[in-house]
Amino acid sequence: MTQALDGKVALVTGGSRGIGAAVALRLAEEGADVALTYQRNAERAADVVDQIKGIGRRALAVRADNADPAEVTGAVDRTAAEFGRLDILVNNAGVFLVAPVDEFGLAEFERTLAVNVRAPFVAAQAAARYMTDGGRIINIGSNVAERAPFPGLAAYSMSKTALIGLTKGLGRDLGPRGITTNLVNPGPTDTDANPADGPNSAAIAGLTALNRYAAPAEIASAVAFLAGNGGRYVTGATIDVDGGFSI
Repeated sequence: MTQALDGKVALVTGGSRGIGAAVALRLAEEGADVALTYQRNAERAADVVDQIKGIGRRALAVRADNADPAEVTGAVDRTAAEFGRLDILVNNAGVFLVAPVDEFGLAEFERTLAVNVRAPFVAAQAAARYMTDGGRIINIGSNVAERAPFPGLAAYSMSKTALIGLTKGLGRDLGPRGITTNLVNPGPTDTDANPADGPNSAAIAGLTALNRYAAPAEIASAVAFLAGNGGRYVTGATIDVDGGFSI
């Protein structure tokens, strides 16, 4: 049976765990060959690669630090070289550095912007050189782009809000070429970094209308929609998959 993404190649940054791993696996299930980047944990990246291959798709793990523009561009170039094309870019890698504004160091501020804002721009710029009509760029943001529920989020919230403007601008620039660009803002999601059974999880879940965390697969479903035929006429959009956190 033909799948929605048969013949497509995707790159998922930060694809070794959490939302990124769920996205990589879902895109493979939809028929795509998938490359993913990781920064430190080669073992976890290799496990995701093995799972993708088990689905019957080609897979590749590339070590890359999103704070380094050359490594970001290199991951895009290597994906296109290995698979012969690039159709889908999911900018998922990010850093979550939190502190009161009067304690937030300049180095932490600059790393936040480098990883969460500059890297998606650099990756999109590099990917657009390979993409043709039907290309997809999907940025992964955060629910705190629209609502900062507790102190210490100034830099992180700013970095994720910046993705709204980046997504709209890229959508206008690349739309004439048939390439769409969209933003998915997840709400509280059950990952290693923010487990649904963590010490503050009940309070965080209570900020949503559905009173629960998302599973990573629920975020991946929205990404798969945008990557497939359902997303053909959606561009420059911000889609909140946050259980009603922002309402």
